[in-house]
Amino acid sequence: MAHRSNGSESDGRSTAEGGVDATSTTSASNTAAAKPGYTVYDDFSGTAGDALADDRWSHDVGRTGWGNNEKQDYTDSTENSSLDGQGHMVINAMRNGDGYTSARVTTKDKFEFTYGRVEARIEMPAGAGLHPAFWMLGTDLDSVGWPLSGEIDIMETLNQADQYHTGIHAPQPNSLTSQKVDAGGIPPEPLSEGFHTYWVERSPGRVTTGIDDTTLATVTPADLVGGDDYWVFDKPFFLLFNVAVAGDWPGPTDNSTPFPATMAVDWVRYRTD
Repeated sequence: MAHRSNGSESDGRSTAEGGVDATSTTSASNTAAAKPGYTVYDDFSGTAGDALADDRWSHDVGRTGWGNNEKQDYTDSTENSSLDGQGHMVINAMRNGDGYTSARVTTKDKFEFTYGRVEARIEMPAGAGLHPAFWMLGTDLDSVGWPLSGEIDIMETLNQADQYHTGIHAPQPNSLTSQKVDAGGIPPEPLSEGFHTYWVERSPGRVTTGIDDTTLATVTPADLVGGDDYWVFDKPFFLLFNVAVAGDWPGPTDNSTPFPATMAVDWVRYRTD
């Protein structure tokens, strides 16, 4: 996924590293999100059209191409990200004249974790030129840059949501670009056909991603050129959700692309180890 992020570190974030300090952000009204041993980060209860809780979520904004020559302008408008009144966060990619707007929603400076597991129940959009993603970046992004920060792509889909990609981006020897360890596949049905639980589990020297009850990929330092010297995943990361439009990977939209194109997130929960 695109790797640039805006904003600076603050002293107000809730950290889940070494202990749970995010219980004040938990909503208990959505019992479907509850799971023994897990804390519900957000169940997106609220009134349709309301903005996301600003003590849990931030927005990256702008039209910079985001490393992939993407065409959307990310905004913090409720037209592009809001509650839908049915217990979901909705991220809407929209066509506006000759351009596009969308949202890139993050927990930067709000929530981070190192070891444990994060799960999110998501329904993906589908259409030519769409690129929705659920992913993570290292919290030291502002100080060390990408790819030294590391990137974990929990789930990305393209176009008709009939394929998936998951994996990591890490630094590599003698290069400012990343090395990528990627697993891709074709789901039994498009990921836009319903909600699925996407997850990442992290332990020392290991990152595992999956969908529902299926493990999709496990990455360790042995999978990297340079091994432990280029393993940057034993540190805090934050979460991102976004819908990108066009660019290098999915290609252009066309007249069949449905707008607004909506990613719906039912809940986000986590467990720390």
